[in-house]
Amino acid sequence: MTTSTADLWHHYGRARATSDRAVPGTFYWNWGQNGGPGPEVLGELTGRCVGDLGAGTARHAAYLAVHHQPGRVVAIDASPAQHTMATDLYAHLAPRLRIVASDAVSHLQAMTGAYEVLYSVFGALDFTDPREVLPAAAAALKPGGRLVFATLAHYLSGAPAQPDAVAAGIPAKTPDGEATTMRRWVLQEHVWTKLLDEAGFTDITVDVLPATGGPRTADTLLVTAYHPS
Repeated sequence: MTTSTADLWHHYGRARATSDRAVPGTFYWNWGQNGGPGPEVLGELTGRCVGDLGAGTARHAAYLAVHHQPGRVVAIDASPAQHTMATDLYAHLAPRLRIVASDAVSHLQAMTGAYEVLYSVFGALDFTDPREVLPAAAAALKPGGRLVFATLAHYLSGAPAQPDAVAAGIPAKTPDGEATTMRRWVLQEHVWTKLLDEAGFTDITVDVLPATGGPRTADTLLVTAYHPS
């Protein structure tokens, strides 16, 4: 973020949080949230500890808590506004769903070996320096644990993804509506693979989920990697 105080996610999801309070009945990875693989990519979740990195209003986490019998799903988000909305929507799903206000790196560093599954749907893996969040995720996973994340395959403008691990400034708004920017990592497939390998992950796979149409559509990279057992 360009400022250490402004919550640049203040406006995101607010209208939907007012009009749609239900636990979702579907879970998708693609940018359009309307096709492609679903939660089966995460593997068996029954009884397992699962973390959603950059959970926003925790809709994906709520879906898993209700439909997949995990031991616990922890929905982590650094935005005070997103945490407040998630709590208002889904606090009733406790203790199976835990909603945590924290940045992803700090949370993961405090949770060594706590998780069997970590995932991000255009969440913290897009908006946190991968050289910080990927090693922290590896440390927070148990041996054999799985990391899965969906990220943009290219910029929404159509410009190609970065060939190196660098972020770009994308438009955002402060809570009072002023224009600003935040950092987003939109990286090519080989860059993600290299960063994951350097963080200690193995069995890395990257699938491209094609765009499904719409005014601001994009292809998605669906990345899966494992902590060595």
